[in-house]
Amino acid sequence: MPKSAAAILLALGLASTAPAYAAPLAPGATAPDFSAIATMAGKTFQFNLDQALKSGPVVLYFYPAAFTAGCTIEAHDFATAMPAFHALHATVIGVSMDGVAILKKFSVSDCRSRFPVASDKSGAISRSFHAVMPGDSHYADRISYVIAPNHKIIATYRSENPDHHVATTMAAVKAWDAKHPPA
Repeated sequence: MPKSAAAILLALGLASTAPAYAAPLAPGATAPDFSAIATMAGKTFQFNLDQALKSGPVVLYFYPAAFTAGCTIEAHDFATAMPAFHALHATVIGVSMDGVAILKKFSVSDCRSRFPVASDKSGAISRSFHAVMPGDSHYADRISYVIAPNHKIIATYRSENPDHHVATTMAAVKAWDAKHPPA
């Protein structure tokens, strides 16, 4: 585009230097592998997606910020559902751009020490999963993925409302489990 055309588009507000919104990864896509510092029950450890997938499907949910109203609701819902996820050999991990210090507290209080949360302070994991909040790249968007042991995404759910993330991911894990009984 010629320089003058770009200037005209910017002046008219038809072009932007902000990154374009990327739709969430679709079912069938390959989930990018990642490692991150995570915390569960206030204790830190290195979480690796590839390692977790060796035990069964992984529910990976992105949330904007610890200790906010919607994220607290979502964490409580996942904590309550953990026995059912464990019965299906599924791992649950939450990811936000919060630092580890705040996540240590969040993992105890709001996650009730039942599942880990990982720090994506740089936003690299969120970007690789197209889970950056539109309009504010300092926060993860509220997106949940269910990932099969072969790294394929089997379900994607995006909603700012935290109320249906657990039910939606649980249904996907149950459907996958029905087709893949333990050996």
